[in-house]
Amino acid sequence: MKLSLSLSLAAARPTLTVLPPSRDELQQGKATVVCVGSKGFPSDWKLSWKVDGSSRSSAVNLSPSVLQKDGLYSWSSSLSLTESEWSRATTISCDATHPSQNAVTESLNTRQCDDQ
Repeated sequence: MKLSLSLSLAAARPTLTVLPPSRDELQQGKATVVCVGSKGFPSDWKLSWKVDGSSRSSAVNLSPSVLQKDGLYSWSSSLSLTESEWSRATTISCDATHPSQNAVTESLNTRQCDDQ
């Protein structure tokens, strides 16, 4: 039973949600963008960031995978920017990649966040 469960979950691509920084944080001159991946399997999906199409590996904090009660995994990653980097950026993307699966990408249009 456990083996068949693992096989049926082998292709579970995570759902990504990208959350913008809070207005309070921006007023302090900082901008932390958070990417939450959920309902993925197996546990070794990797989250990475792009700002206007350019990969960002610095100022990234990646949390380890967490096994949920449903047998699927969740992840989170945060990207720290200055307020000026945030204000210059147009699109911030979070990518989830796994060697045996197609990548999953979720993007945040920073101009739409200005209306919050």
